[in-house]
Amino acid sequence: MIEAFLSSTVVVALAEIGDKTMLLAIVLAARLKAPWAILAGILVATMANHALAAFVGKEVAGLLQADWFRIAVALGFIAMAAWTLVPDKLDEDENTVRSTGGAFMTTLVSFFLVEMGDKTQVATIALAAQYQAVLSVAAGTTLGMMLANGPAVFLGEAIERRISMKLTRTLAALLFLALGLWQLIRLFGSGLG
Repeated sequence: MIEAFLSSTVVVALAEIGDKTMLLAIVLAARLKAPWAILAGILVATMANHALAAFVGKEVAGLLQADWFRIAVALGFIAMAAWTLVPDKLDEDENTVRSTGGAFMTTLVSFFLVEMGDKTQVATIALAAQYQAVLSVAAGTTLGMMLANGPAVFLGEAIERRISMKLTRTLAALLFLALGLWQLIRLFGSGLG
């Protein structure tokens, strides 16, 4: 499903800009000075995290095909729009990076844990529930994460100074809002079930 893949890529790429995992990528790059190992860690952590999230989203949607669940997914996208407008910051304990297992392992573990419950993981669950396509959604959200975090690893603070995080968050929020409204329009336009 190309629509699921492309929507997932765009939504997560925009939502990730300024997110705490992007800030973590900048911190890791500055502290560990191993960009390729950091990118590999981000990729593996994201693939695992988002594949799990997409599977959960598809399974939950598969069990609950009721109209109320589809309305809940649509409202979830609208709630994600509001959540996206809130800037993320690294917590004090997340700002301390320890590299006992090398750059790859440090990044893998850090990214996997920090992504748990993050808005991009929640978005992955909602996208998979909407599209019913685990592989397309997981691949798209993973690509979106890499598109946002790859440049952050190499260019870090220079990107943050040049790109308006507020504008990017607003664009991501508008995308989430559009997905939610589109889902509601499709649902109510078809006469609910």
